[in-house]
Amino acid sequence: MSITDWLLEPEVAGCPVDGLARFEAHRSVLRRKQMIRSVFDEFHQVFTDLDRKHLDSEGLLVELGAGVYPVRETVPEVLATDVVAAPHLDKVIDAGAMDFPNESVHAFYLQNVFHHFPDPDRFFAELERTLAPGGGAILIEPASGPVASWLYPRLFATEGYDKTASDWRTPVGGPMSGANQALSYLVFDRDRARFEASHPALEIVHRDALPNWPRYLVSGGLNFRPLLPSFMTLPLRWMESVLSPLRSLLGLHRVIVLRKRNQS
Repeated sequence: MSITDWLLEPEVAGCPVDGLARFEAHRSVLRRKQMIRSVFDEFHQVFTDLDRKHLDSEGLLVELGAGVYPVRETVPEVLATDVVAAPHLDKVIDAGAMDFPNESVHAFYLQNVFHHFPDPDRFFAELERTLAPGGGAILIEPASGPVASWLYPRLFATEGYDKTASDWRTPVGGPMSGANQALSYLVFDRDRARFEASHPALEIVHRDALPNWPRYLVSGGLNFRPLLPSFMTLPLRWMESVLSPLRSLLGLHRVIVLRKRNQS
């Protein structure tokens, strides 16, 4: 038995990566782990803060891949969607073929979802079609710094983390498997010129690493046992504020904001 197997949450151990049982296990873990909920709540706040700062349009607010803890839990007006149906979600949506009318969406929020898309170009084409001018998409994704590049391949091997992949398209698998967690690095960093040439209607207006990696790591996330009890949340927040200037090196998540250009 490997150390990662030993650290797995009991509810998660043995659940198929793409099965509904794992989905329900994650919901059970989230209900009892205050520390990881605090991280997800901050992700939700990142969405709303960056929306106000960078986006200017009217239309729907939509979360793609809402999963076990939709943004709607903290921002009720956000439509909760996923490619897999679940009772607590509003709608089933394939991000590569959405049924929203042209220019009807103000913003899409995506938390750890983009790297699961089998064909990112289809998603970008849908953003160009469905977003109102001045609207955009805010993506929270695995980071690409040295700590994230070392850790992700070891903790989440079922999803892959390949910064050398020649193709943006990810291996075809289930909703959670067959992904490349380095996809945001490939598209928005290494191949940024290609992205801008292929999708000129979309502009990258913000990129940054997020500082709450200590709580994410110590909490164990949704898959692993916590390394410290929940009462350590406040000291860890203080640690995050002190280490925030190093977030590009130490961070485990990053955020990217795409905005649809206003038509001239």
